[in-house]
Amino acid sequence: MNQQRSRRPAPRPPEGTPAPAELARMARSRLAGAARVARWADTALGPGRGSATADGRAILSDATVEWAAGELGLTPSQVRADWDTARLAGLIEVHGDTARPGWRLRAWDRDDSAVLRGWVALFDAWSLAHPEPEDHGPAAVGEVVSAMPQVLSFLQLSAGPVPVPQLLDLLQQRVTELRTERCEVDYGPRPSGPARPEPELGPPVPALTLTGPGADDAQLAPLLDWALRALASVGALTYGEGQATLTPLGNWAVWVKLEQICVAAQSPAGNIEQGAEDMLRGCAQLRPNAARAEYRAWLAARPVGSAVTELIDAARGEDALLRGLAFEALRVVGAPAEPEVRAVHDEPTLRPYALLWLAEHEGADPEDAHEVLTRAEATWLWVDTAAAVADHGEAPLLVRHLESAVQPTVPALLNEVRAVGHPRTVQVLVALAAAHPDPALAKAARRAAFQVHTGG
Repeated sequence: MNQQRSRRPAPRPPEGTPAPAELARMARSRLAGAARVARWADTALGPGRGSATADGRAILSDATVEWAAGELGLTPSQVRADWDTARLAGLIEVHGDTARPGWRLRAWDRDDSAVLRGWVALFDAWSLAHPEPEDHGPAAVGEVVSAMPQVLSFLQLSAGPVPVPQLLDLLQQRVTELRTERCEVDYGPRPSGPARPEPELGPPVPALTLTGPGADDAQLAPLLDWALRALASVGALTYGEGQATLTPLGNWAVWVKLEQICVAAQSPAGNIEQGAEDMLRGCAQLRPNAARAEYRAWLAARPVGSAVTELIDAARGEDALLRGLAFEALRVVGAPAEPEVRAVHDEPTLRPYALLWLAEHEGADPEDAHEVLTRAEATWLWVDTAAAVADHGEAPLLVRHLESAVQPTVPALLNEVRAVGHPRTVQVLVALAAAHPDPALAKAARRAAFQVHTGG
């Protein structure tokens, strides 16, 4: 019996949300300076016209800043600020030690969705858009960054100005929850008071108390001020006179992320609260579009940095299927994942996947991206993918997988598979021998498996 799954009606944004064209106009206005600097760089610093960077870090050199400031009628600090904004919004893409115009700049005037995606990328990177306080440790800053999505959700649901003391109270509660989840234990000195007799044997027993926010109230207030100023600098909210209010762009962006979370919670897989590995397992049986929707919702529910780290860790595991799915999820992440992917591209287990990801990210056609792999890397990837098919697929799929090998003949494939050094080579060859209907080929696969097993 054929059953048609009921479709969830397309969600409607909150009443009063501007139309997408109007939101795109607001985003273009907010990013006008960044687009102007990106276009100037595209014209003045194209191939063969000199380098824009200093010290190999894709940061504008002093000479380039002065050049741009003179031609655009800006101050050097404005040029640097607009350059940084353009990088965060994807108008300029950084690849290794070089920077070049991003695809969003090409589509800036004609594609409203590209403009909105660029602004959302800037919104996601709000903590990088404004310098963090120097007198606060990275742990405290990280807690505030992790807690701010709940603060933004409260602002969105409030649909109007919210006093800063109310936001500070909410931030304190969320930081307390984060610390409680980590079960932080305070081993510091006890409060002064009547001395207690120490036990005769063994060291003193430490007081086991969960660290609460009380001692850090004075730290959270300036960190909340920094977060609100940073979000205001990217155009997500207005901040002043002791209150904060989401802008139409900020209200829309927070609603979109909340909706993505709700979609995941209502989806058949329901992976919103799972770790990366369990989420990927839950997506293994989904069609590609449904899996990508699940990835987007899972990513929307957590900071992008920690999400990318989780996906990379899942890719390092023994399950080859999860490795491939992890890099599919990283394709959904896009540019923010590039530093992590580039950092692991020398790890043998991840190298072929990372090279393909980087090639596609830099504009290569997915069908041609495999050309960046050496013959050995392509063979290693074939074995890894075959291991995923052997573990999770059916026998005919493994037989059809032969067609994807770069080697022109099966004997050539078997010879190179034996030499490539993949830890699952024996299991793959045995599974191939069991699945293939050709007795001669099955025998050759079994012989190759035996030779690998015995070190031949």
